[in-house]
Amino acid sequence: MLLAGFDGGQTSTSCRIGRWEQGQWHTLTTGEGAGLCHLNAANGEQRFRQAIQSSITNAWANHDGDEQHLSAAVIGASGIEQGTPLQDKGSTLLAKTLNLPRERVLATGDERTALRGAFPHTAGIVVISGTGMICIGRDETGREHRCGGWGWLLDGAGSAFDLGHQGLQLSLRMADGRLPDHPLRQQIWQHLNCHSSAEIKARVVQADFGSAECAALAPLVALAAETGLDQAQMILNSSAKALSQAIQAIAHRLDLSRPRVVGHGGALKHLAAFRSALDAAVQRDLPELIWCKPAGDACDGALELALELVTGDLKPH
Repeated sequence: MLLAGFDGGQTSTSCRIGRWEQGQWHTLTTGEGAGLCHLNAANGEQRFRQAIQSSITNAWANHDGDEQHLSAAVIGASGIEQGTPLQDKGSTLLAKTLNLPRERVLATGDERTALRGAFPHTAGIVVISGTGMICIGRDETGREHRCGGWGWLLDGAGSAFDLGHQGLQLSLRMADGRLPDHPLRQQIWQHLNCHSSAEIKARVVQADFGSAECAALAPLVALAAETGLDQAQMILNSSAKALSQAIQAIAHRLDLSRPRVVGHGGALKHLAAFRSALDAAVQRDLPELIWCKPAGDACDGALELALELVTGDLKPH
C-alpha cells in the first residue's frame, strides 16, 4: 500500500511516498516542488494544485520502480483550519489533483502534520515559532488542543514577527526622545531603507510590508539583547512568556502532567537569545516540561494521517 504525505510551505512543498507493509514504513521516494500560499489568497487554488503536482511529479521521477498507484494522501499547509469550509476546499483540490477518492485524502494545517510526525503514537506538544507562532498538543486518547496561530493581525506574540514588530516600535520611541537612542534604531531603519520616523510610518502601510518584513528585524532585536540593551531583552522575555503560556495552556487542557515538547521554527532554531528566554520562562511556568527530539517530520506526520484514512482510524479532535 502506497501513501503520500505532503508538507506545503511558502517557499517549497515536500512530498514523501511511503509503503506501509507488515506494520512498518518504508520510504519509497521523495520530491520537492513549488511553494503555495493561503488557499483564499489570489491564485491560491492554482498554486495549491501546482505545489502538489510538481512535488509528486518530482518524487516519482526519483523512483526507479513502475508502481505509482496511491491508496491515500494528506497535505499539511498553513492556514487550513480543522473543520472549516476551507479544509473541505483543500481536500477536494487534493483529490482532484491526485485523482483519488475524496474520502482517501485530507488537507489539514501543517501544525497537525508536524504534531503527528513528532509524536506518531504518544502524547506530546509541538510549539512552532517562526514568522508566526502556533502550539498544538495531543493526549494519549488522540484528543488535540491548539493555542495561537490566529494570524499576525490578531495573535503574533511568541513569534519572530512579534520580536521585529516590538523592535520597530522601540525604534520610534528612541527617535522621538521617549528613550535614549541606540544603534538598534539605526540598524532597523537601515534595514528598511528609511531615514526618519515619517518614512517608517509610510513604509509600514505599503502593500508589500507585512509579517515577514517585521520578522526579518527579529535578529537585530535579539543581537541588541545579547549586547546588553535592556529594552530589547524585555521584548524577548515578553514574547517568550507568551509562548510559554501557550504551552502551559495546552498541557493543562489535555491533563499532561509531564508534557513532552518539541520546538520547531526559525525563531527557536536561529535566535539563541530568544530560545534562552523561552527556556527560562518555561522553567518558571512549567518546570515539569521535557524538551525532546521529534520522532519524524511533517511529511511523516502526513503519512501517519494518510494511513488512518485507509484504516478508518482518523477522527476529528
